[in-house]
Amino acid sequence: MAPTLPVLPSRATAFSLLRILLGSVVLDLPHPLEPSQECPSRLGGPREREFADYDTVANTTSEAGAMSTVLFCSQPFAPREVDVDFLTEHRAATDTGFSTALLDHTLVTEGHVARAIRRLPENIGSCVYRGWMLTASQYSDLHNALKQRGAELVNSPSAYRFCHHLPESYATLEGETPESVWFPVKGSIALDGILDRLRIFGSAPLIVKDYVKSQKHHWNEACFIPHADDRASVERVVRRFLELQGEDLAEGLVFRRYVPLRIVGLHPQSNMPLAAEFRTFWFDGQLLLKHAYWGDLVTVEPGLTPPDPWLHHISRQIPSRFFTIDVALLDNGQWTVVELGDGQVAGLPEPQLAPLFYQKLQEIMRQTAHD
Repeated sequence: MAPTLPVLPSRATAFSLLRILLGSVVLDLPHPLEPSQECPSRLGGPREREFADYDTVANTTSEAGAMSTVLFCSQPFAPREVDVDFLTEHRAATDTGFSTALLDHTLVTEGHVARAIRRLPENIGSCVYRGWMLTASQYSDLHNALKQRGAELVNSPSAYRFCHHLPESYATLEGETPESVWFPVKGSIALDGILDRLRIFGSAPLIVKDYVKSQKHHWNEACFIPHADDRASVERVVRRFLELQGEDLAEGLVFRRYVPLRIVGLHPQSNMPLAAEFRTFWFDGQLLLKHAYWGDLVTVEPGLTPPDPWLHHISRQIPSRFFTIDVALLDNGQWTVVELGDGQVAGLPEPQLAPLFYQKLQEIMRQTAHD
């Protein structure tokens, strides 16, 4: 068994502790990185600051059409200030003509949803959230609280869960994504039961994750299992993964057959092999954005891109208005689906894509409003 190591708190937990320890003191601190769905644009780099009066931002005149408000996260302890990690997107949204408003992500995760949105104007109508990740239950609470104030998030709680939790979408993706099995986790794990279910993989290599995220930057110690029938390896990797996830474990464990991907580089911080992957955003059935997942960390050969007909075939099966499909190139030249994500909590591969992202989003919304 791997030794017990301290578990780092999540972003929400860290700021909850600061609230308790410091009360109403307003701080200006950089927060620990916990990206919605990890993209390299969130790794390191200087942070710029921008102050925005909340009421002015919330009531910006919009020309975007039926859905005109984008909800961003406020800076922790500064409810009138845009979270520094979303400044580029916030600027692009307002430049494009969207109205914007702020909510307190930390309060949502603490269960104080009414307080988190208390500064939002009432009856803003249809809106889209662009912010930090929420659990399925937290998103449902936010959705319901906003509805009571006359605001309707683009995705229902069931649509959010479908794209957020791999077991929800696996039947839809089966045959287009690696073979997978999963186990809800409540309390201690039953290793014998896990090994029994893993027999379908024989001695094949696996990766382990929870229903939402992996520890891919701790590849050998908490993600990759060389042989599914090696009890010691399974136990070592699973226990380390659970230690690293800590209280942020999402629902349970997922074991996926490892498939060899086309490697195009190494991560500069973790030295993890980087594959030829693409993130695609979809809104109301239309392709909103397609870009190399790892941004400028890797160089993808010119012309290498997942085929649009295949992507559209998959997208038509997803019961959500706003979502992502992450895909990767296999060693054999075929493409595979890595995972789905809710479009509201999926990061852009590169920050400079924000203007194009919001321009295209506006175009699609206007088309939808006119149809």
